[in-house]
Amino acid sequence: MCGIAGVLNFNNKPVMAEMVRRMTASIAHRGPDGEDIYIDNIVGLGHRRLAIIDLSSAGIQPMTNENRTIWITYNGEIFNFKEIRKELESHGHIFQSNTDTETVLHAYEQWGVKCLERFNGMFAFALWDANLQRLWLVRDRLGVKPLFYMLLPNRILFGSEIKAILSDPAVDRSINYESLSYYLALNYTPAPNTLFEGIHQLEPGTYLLVNSDGSTQMEQYWDIVYQEDNYRSEEAYIEEFQALLEDAVRVRLVSDVPFGSFLSGGADSSSIAYWMSKNMSEPVKTFSIGFDEETFSELSYARQLANYIGSDHHEKVVTADVEELLPKLVWHGEEPTANSSMVAVYYLAQMTREWVTMSLSGDGADELLAGYETYPAYYLHQAYHLIPSWLRKRVIAPLILSLPSSDSKVSLDAKLKRFVNGAEKSAEEAHAYWRVIFDQSMRNQLLSPIIDRPGAQSDFIELYRSLYKRTNARHPLNRLLYVDTKFYLPNDSLIKIDRMTMAHGLEARTPFLDYRLVEFAAKTPPSLKLKGFRHKKYLLKAAMKDKLPASVLYRKKAGFNIPNALWIKGKLKPFVLDSLSPANMHRIGLNNNVTQKLLQDHMEGKAENSHQIWNLLTLVLWWGKFIEKKN
Repeated sequence: MCGIAGVLNFNNKPVMAEMVRRMTASIAHRGPDGEDIYIDNIVGLGHRRLAIIDLSSAGIQPMTNENRTIWITYNGEIFNFKEIRKELESHGHIFQSNTDTETVLHAYEQWGVKCLERFNGMFAFALWDANLQRLWLVRDRLGVKPLFYMLLPNRILFGSEIKAILSDPAVDRSINYESLSYYLALNYTPAPNTLFEGIHQLEPGTYLLVNSDGSTQMEQYWDIVYQEDNYRSEEAYIEEFQALLEDAVRVRLVSDVPFGSFLSGGADSSSIAYWMSKNMSEPVKTFSIGFDEETFSELSYARQLANYIGSDHHEKVVTADVEELLPKLVWHGEEPTANSSMVAVYYLAQMTREWVTMSLSGDGADELLAGYETYPAYYLHQAYHLIPSWLRKRVIAPLILSLPSSDSKVSLDAKLKRFVNGAEKSAEEAHAYWRVIFDQSMRNQLLSPIIDRPGAQSDFIELYRSLYKRTNARHPLNRLLYVDTKFYLPNDSLIKIDRMTMAHGLEARTPFLDYRLVEFAAKTPPSLKLKGFRHKKYLLKAAMKDKLPASVLYRKKAGFNIPNALWIKGKLKPFVLDSLSPANMHRIGLNNNVTQKLLQDHMEGKAENSHQIWNLLTLVLWWGKFIEKKN
């Protein structure tokens, strides 16, 4: 796992080494074990190394082939690289290292861009082919690893993080107002967008070919294809899923550095830790985070599982004293991303890095196997519409919206309010609206001082509609899962994991996102993912029922949330009020009256506005870090 950056000039002007070094320096946290660059006239590749496999100098990047015509700067891991290497050696390829990076080089030599079909891994890389005078930018199938780029008239800049691109002083830090509208709605800026005008994310499962004359070609090389016919027995699916999950864990244990596992005490991370324990000769090192606020802490469940598998367990309690941390989170989140659970993941990664250099994570299971409340809510939505419209709109919705707000982690009033806020939309659109931070009306009010800017009135729902049109799935549940796997997962959950772990030079691996598991889930009957419209992640629980304690496997999903609603009213209150001052709202161009009403209602307990407040707090801190402070 590493950080990559670079530039390709289109005007035959040589790349300056100083520029590439400045780009790699901006992402030094991603690779604390060393740095190097490669300059070949119009192209410059930079690399920050986090050594995981082959710790010797043979693993230094940028790396080249035997005749120095192909160069690569690479971030990630190919978990089946040893098998691919054997095949390449049978074709006569000679290796100088034991790295997966060199396998990518030789695979490209042998099969060209089609080599991607053979890779099982998480990766983002830039490969320069001197013979073709072509740069190849690639992101893995599910988007576990990030890659950003900016296409200018005379060059293209790229990097693992936006900070690398911003290292070029000529880059104009203008705001993309379409992305700002998306951010206010979703808490994140979905690929290919960023909040910076002209800076884009490469979408998952795509690559970009850039020729030295500036011409480009974008290709999608992988997608999720659903098979909804010719189903087998339930036992056959459970057996195959179990074998695939164990193998997905097993192949991710290849490492030349110490490693462990995040452990929340839920079914996902517990399953990963269990299969690690069955494929290791020594105890698994497990790591957990808790909170002083009892309803938010899951440490007791994590301890129970740790004792059950006999792991070497470590834990930490997070408090509300996070004022100094929040600007750091925004600097690492950078797109920006306002997921408040980044606080917990940051501290979890910080603690984990004290013991190991790589950790496995349970991310991805919810999108794969229908683990969120929004999936049964889809069917509840259909039942709700059997109630007469007048009764829904005039009686039920007003009654629910008038319920007192709760600051607890999983409150019924919050679920009900989110449900009725989207209940009058179509079923598929309601699925998107249940995660909305600011709805269209609120966004227009917030953006009223700048509403005439191009894109400021954009509605994120169009992005969802385009994804629904793209999938071949016919079953309603599969259509929801497709959208969440392609949209919510890479733009929110995986951003959180990547940025917060790499902030500490820690590699995170996600077995549930092994593409074989993803493709298998797409062939599995929806009834084995959500059984009886109530039993979420049924397939996982059926596969693990004789392996994990029932108290862990079947407990209610709680999520990795922090008690930010309580913090905002308590220790964080002065910091929040100062950050969201009228002067700051005016500087950004937002309607201060809307912000102050949100704050007042939350502080007085009239409403639970923590998500909206955290969204605006992140935006203000981002503005200060990236727009006003340009160095």
